[in-house]
Amino acid sequence: MDSITASDNSLSFDKEIIFTEKAPLPLGTYSQAIRVGETVYLSAQTPVSPITGQVEAADFDGQMRQTMDNLKAMAEASGGTLQDVVKVTVFIAEIGDFAKMNGIMEEYFQKPYPARTTAGANGLARGTLVAIDAIMALAISTPRPS
Repeated sequence: MDSITASDNSLSFDKEIIFTEKAPLPLGTYSQAIRVGETVYLSAQTPVSPITGQVEAADFDGQMRQTMDNLKAMAEASGGTLQDVVKVTVFIAEIGDFAKMNGIMEEYFQKPYPARTTAGANGLARGTLVAIDAIMALAISTPRPS
């Protein structure tokens, strides 16, 4: 865990790097997730299998489910569940897949649903059809994973 202090030394907070082999390894200079206090910032997940390191599904439904499975694994590695997610940003290659996205998200999230932004996006990493990042708010008593 890295400790970061504000420039005026009046504030300080711990920044914990979250890593799990149950989600795809980062492709670049970023962490899978960062926990600051009781807030966790989850980097965008894509439909890459954490086992093979490859995109295995060619269709939107399969890619969306793998992406949600990866997001779930990251939430659990961070000490929470998808129910702790308060905000998601979804990037989809074809905005026409919006209804399918909604249906699949309903399988993973329960009411009250997190806030969400959805954007049509061209050129997602590895030519995938979907990418999702999220912000989680954990209860103050939530232990940090060991």
